[in-house]
Amino acid sequence: MFSIHRAKNSCVAIEVAYSPGVSPVSGACVRNVFRSLAIVLAAASLAACAQSSTSRQASLRHDHTASFVGNSRVASVKKHTPFARPHDATPTQIASQGVASFYTEGQRTANGEKFNTLDLTAAHPTLPFGTRLRVTNAATGRSVTVRINDRGPYVPGRVVDLSYSAADAIGMVGSGVAKVKLDVVH
Repeated sequence: MFSIHRAKNSCVAIEVAYSPGVSPVSGACVRNVFRSLAIVLAAASLAACAQSSTSRQASLRHDHTASFVGNSRVASVKKHTPFARPHDATPTQIASQGVASFYTEGQRTANGEKFNTLDLTAAHPTLPFGTRLRVTNAATGRSVTVRINDRGPYVPGRVVDLSYSAADAIGMVGSGVAKVKLDVVH
């Protein structure tokens, strides 16, 4: 058994008491272990600092040299589709057409809003939330602008799910579905 006491010169004094059945450990041995541990920890932290500094300098050098290569700029664009299922996601086009349906039930939409059938909102599988979409009924020519706040429809062949008010505005409530043209407004 051993105990640790603070000495006058801010050193640690370790007293080791011998217990039967336990091999004795000298204070010098314990100090050497602590000293070795401190050296290993210091070396590891210095290595980590040097590594992050080196990688940061390398990335800065890469950015610096890449910016002076030429005057032409190349942009890599990846479409952001939150909450869209990979097998349901289709590339979004500026204008598209297909079959629309409407829904009147639901407590929460995919973006967390409370569903309201009186709002001019819609569900689309890939368009970002907040996108303004003009939906035009191909049969009647009537159109309505809706805000995307939900995901769906998950029925093959359907391109958009409208709220009841939006469906009523383009005259498709009686039939339940309609062929529509979609145009992204904003």
